[in-house]
Amino acid sequence: MKTSLLVMKFGGTSVGSAERLRDAAQLVADAARSSTPVVISSAMSKVTDALLDAMTSGDESSLDDVCGNLVDKHVSAAAQLLPADRRQPTNDQIQEIMGRYARVARGMVLLDERPPRSMDEAVSAGERLSCLLLAETLTAAGRPAEVVDGSEIIVTDAQFGSASPLMPETIARTEARLRPLLDRGVIPVVTGFNGATEDGRPTTLGRSGSDFSASIIAAALHAGELWIWTDVDGILTGDPRMIPDAQVLPHVSYNEAAELAFAGAKVLHPRTLQPVVDKEIPVWIKNTLKPGVPGTRISSEVTDVSGVRAITSMPKTTLISIEAVSLSQSGAQLMARALAAVARAKVEVLLLTRSSFRQNFSILIRSDEVDAVLESLREELALELAHDYVHPIQVDHSVGLMTVVGEGMRGASGLAGRLFTAISERAINIIALAQGSSELTISIVVRQDRLEEAVRAVHAECRLGENAAIAAD
Repeated sequence: MKTSLLVMKFGGTSVGSAERLRDAAQLVADAARSSTPVVISSAMSKVTDALLDAMTSGDESSLDDVCGNLVDKHVSAAAQLLPADRRQPTNDQIQEIMGRYARVARGMVLLDERPPRSMDEAVSAGERLSCLLLAETLTAAGRPAEVVDGSEIIVTDAQFGSASPLMPETIARTEARLRPLLDRGVIPVVTGFNGATEDGRPTTLGRSGSDFSASIIAAALHAGELWIWTDVDGILTGDPRMIPDAQVLPHVSYNEAAELAFAGAKVLHPRTLQPVVDKEIPVWIKNTLKPGVPGTRISSEVTDVSGVRAITSMPKTTLISIEAVSLSQSGAQLMARALAAVARAKVEVLLLTRSSFRQNFSILIRSDEVDAVLESLREELALELAHDYVHPIQVDHSVGLMTVVGEGMRGASGLAGRLFTAISERAINIIALAQGSSELTISIVVRQDRLEEAVRAVHAECRLGENAAIAAD
């Protein structure tokens, strides 16, 4: 007898080839024996990048080449996955999807304009292609499936490129569209990453937003669990590319996972957990290449572990510093205006530090967002900069961010000192640091070229390679 509804999301590497698509279909079929699955899929790996590059190249011939290559890629996969009688109808749909993309993209190339709304409409073609192949593979294997475009069910605001869901409207449309399919035993295969405004204008949820799509749908359907299939064994204590002895964490809290995602861990989209937290829907991170590995469970439970649980890092960050010329100026007002300017640029502040006496402060942002932030800051502070009320804005591109995370860090006496000592013993200078009032994270800024060394030093000090957390003294 089947149990509760299960939402299964597959990332780009998990559907990146005919072989991976076949494996994903088998995982869904296996789950369907005991659960009622709903599937969300990303585009095949590197497809979204190719679609974006073609739209921004300004070259019609490059656009034609990309379209031809992507048609060939998906037609080839269909030939490997499907019986002969299903190939031509599927190939026709592949041509139709790429034809719609090409019409929109060609208009942008010819006009040399990239309206965010048009970008959102075109770029989700990758998800439509992968979902088509996955649904056809399931159906051919005897598990009837149907593609559902995310724009049919996820209702969002009009923030093109990084939209947010309107949950009451999304719940109503998701129930109306998916529940009849489920009642008939049809597996919905939903395009990740995209939605639409209430009046039907296409939107996207931000790069790597398919995780977010999955959690939105899981919350809308009151799913029992959400499984996110990727190419790693779960959430690790650190990045294995720089920490060879990084260990898989069998369980983390929603708070820990969210902080790790925000601070640079690639295993989750930063907004993924928002919709499922209130409904306390457990999330599992699993590896499609090793389906027998348990993975990491994310839930509201807090494990009885003191100290640091994991470390993540973000090398491509920039520190922007602002200082008033006169000590009589209000540093608080200056900082409030600067933060408002950053917010208008739609950029997140990764870290904020200030000096009470000197009336100066620094904000850390992602390096690819520097131009937008500086433009907004210079517009906001134009008068002060023109009349030398504020020193010229200082920009330091040579820094990186390390963040240590753990529910058990709250009230841990001497913990920060031990972390700083581990870094300083390697003659690494700490440029800035911050700890939130929740004491869930400690963020440390060091020189970019010493970041990996600092991460390894703290990981070793915390004995995380032994799957242990640093004890509170």
